[in-house]
Amino acid sequence: MRLWRSVVGKLWMTILVLVSFVLIILTILLLEFFEKYHVSQIEQELANQANKVSSILEAHAGDGLGEEIVFEIVDKPLGVIIAYNEEDFRLSPDAPEQDIKPAKNLLNDPDVMKVFTGGKHIVKEISQTEYPNRVSRYENVIVAAAPFQINDQNGAILIYQSLSVLKDTTQKTTRIILLSAGIAIVLTTFFAFFLSTRITAPLRKMKEAAFQVSKGEFDTKVPFLSHDEIGELAIAFNQMAKRLKINMNVLSQEKEQLKSILSSMADGVMTFSKSGDVLITNPPAERFLQQWHNEGKTSKNLIPGELADLLAQAISTETEQTEELKIQGRYYVVIVSPLYTQNQQSVRGAVAVIRDMTEERRLDKLRNDFVSNVSHELRTPISMLQGYSEAIIDDIVDSEEEKKELAKIIYDESLRIGRLVNELLDLAKMEAGHMSLNYDNLEIGAFIQRIMHKFGGIAKEKQVKLESQLSDNQLFSMDPDRIEQVLTNLIDNAIRHTAENGCVTVTQTRNAAGITIKVSDNGSGIPEEDLPFVFERFYKADKARTRGKAGTGLGLAIVKNIVDAHKGEITVQSIVDVGTTFIIFLPNAK
Repeated sequence: MRLWRSVVGKLWMTILVLVSFVLIILTILLLEFFEKYHVSQIEQELANQANKVSSILEAHAGDGLGEEIVFEIVDKPLGVIIAYNEEDFRLSPDAPEQDIKPAKNLLNDPDVMKVFTGGKHIVKEISQTEYPNRVSRYENVIVAAAPFQINDQNGAILIYQSLSVLKDTTQKTTRIILLSAGIAIVLTTFFAFFLSTRITAPLRKMKEAAFQVSKGEFDTKVPFLSHDEIGELAIAFNQMAKRLKINMNVLSQEKEQLKSILSSMADGVMTFSKSGDVLITNPPAERFLQQWHNEGKTSKNLIPGELADLLAQAISTETEQTEELKIQGRYYVVIVSPLYTQNQQSVRGAVAVIRDMTEERRLDKLRNDFVSNVSHELRTPISMLQGYSEAIIDDIVDSEEEKKELAKIIYDESLRIGRLVNELLDLAKMEAGHMSLNYDNLEIGAFIQRIMHKFGGIAKEKQVKLESQLSDNQLFSMDPDRIEQVLTNLIDNAIRHTAENGCVTVTQTRNAAGITIKVSDNGSGIPEEDLPFVFERFYKADKARTRGKAGTGLGLAIVKNIVDAHKGEITVQSIVDVGTTFIIFLPNAK
């Protein structure tokens, strides 16, 4: 830190500037005083000398010795002019000729001329130049004029002296005063620095202690060596640090309690300020916000618009607001309640409780749709069996070829019922935990390529491009038959729901935890409201769209159970008319 920015520097500079200012003023006043004093002494001396010379001239008016006596007693640096009138005057015999003109200037001065007319004693400082304001005062002269009378004729004696004699005296006086002021400033500097250092030393310790406290070291103590105000400040600081430590511990415990409670809650909790800023969230609330951002909606807000509207209504009306939101196929019930200030007089924000109701809605939907789904899946083949068998029994068809065609249809529908029953049995076994896995180490890249090769003809027939992006061909432990069943189902669904000139891509990546397989298409997609239910049995996103595509509604349910049996995870992302991506993660076998 620079010296002049510290308290020591500021206090030091303040004292130094104050003392310097006082010394400067005192020096100016002393110089002015001494100068006036010396000038007044010269004026007094000249006036006395002029009166004495005037008396001598009057006393020797008859014998003519007055001028000689005057010129003898008036020595340099004084000058003398004996003027019997304005035109007749005498100078010292040894006075140089250049003194004649200044002598005339002195006699022509209006104030000096009053000596002749009024008989007054005059003492005056007179400049010898035409521009008195442009020269130094030391070039002026002081004149003392006294009247005398000889033979009834008024005259005047002028004693003058140049102020140049004061120049040396003034310079010496100035040097003495400036030297004294310099010594005083030096002594003041050392004294001010010592005093400011002594005062600010405990303040610096308090500053260091304050920095330590700001870093969380509340045990820091400030030593107090005096009992003045600074000592009392140190005691108060130590008490403050001790109390602050207690309060911080209490706040930390309360914060930890609140954090534990919020983290362990199954419902999402979000606290908002009155302006709508998010203050506190727990993990379920963060997952809710993440799903909203993953929905792909571009918004400048940090929270959904519906939640923002609820927040504004709760704050403005000061009443609880409830609404159900649907994001990425999941259903949430949001309850927003206003938060009041400590005195309960005004609203300071709001708290929102977000409850995931997807499972409840799923169960409700399954209860409502299960009977209709089962009846729908069985009604179609049974109706066809019944209708075509009646046609054969009633001899509606005539030719053997038509009978064989009807019998073929009856056979296909019976196979369909058989597949449906077998898949139901397999699904029941899987969900009951009776499925056994036969793990085997195989090259994952070649395994996926072999499965995709089986769909080459179907993809070519439907004019769908089949691509793969495989990261490696390393060995991986899994049940090949079950995983082949999973990939077969997903690739078949992707091809069936992708239009001509579309593309189905299988991507495989690997990390330290396991492998990830993605089956993506740019087909018709799955509506958002159907995404949570695609892995349910008998569930079809669009009955009209899947009719005639040989689906039983059980394939994805079986896929999910197989992946779960491998301790893996399967998720789906889809946007209508953009495409669908199924993501499978299989961990390394232990």
